[in-house]
Amino acid sequence: MKNALLGLILFCSFATFAQQDMQKEKVKHSEIKVNAFNLIVFKAVDFSYEYLIDSESSVGASVLFNLQNREDREFEDGPIYNEKFAFTPYYRRYFSSKYAWGFFLEAFGMYSIQEDTDEDYIYNSFNDDYEYIYTDETSNNLAFGMAVGGKFVSKKGFLFEVFGGVGRNISTSNNDVGSEFVPRLGTTLGWRF
Repeated sequence: MKNALLGLILFCSFATFAQQDMQKEKVKHSEIKVNAFNLIVFKAVDFSYEYLIDSESSVGASVLFNLQNREDREFEDGPIYNEKFAFTPYYRRYFSSKYAWGFFLEAFGMYSIQEDTDEDYIYNSFNDDYEYIYTDETSNNLAFGMAVGGKFVSKKGFLFEVFGGVGRNISTSNNDVGSEFVPRLGTTLGWRF
């Protein structure tokens, strides 16, 4: 009887440890996302990958490509990004009892290439007239900033998040083009796997 009881206790212990190991294996650590907000509002494609370190923290990176050309920006009344390209690594800290879910704070760095058109109005003595000369200028920038947001994940892995923040350019290669502040905005849809 003692051996049967000891065997039952050992079996239950191993079954419990095995179940805990299986639950740990089910945790998904990777996410891939697309920023629908930037695509709709700013006509920019923004993809992200995020790796979940543990239940409270993660690291990730976003890559933004602006699809607007110079002519679009001159004739549209809506909001525009000066960034033609942006690479944004980030660290997030989550404040929820669920695994990497709910309210979060984000610290980010951003390398961006901003583009603008310089307009000069000069006198042409040959035609005895004034004319506009347009030149495209760029600026390579490095910024650091903070954002806040919330992430919600379904049991099957579909995720939705919304966030907003601002960063400050600490280094610009062209002060006439580079802005002082850079936005970090998004409403993303993605998949946790």
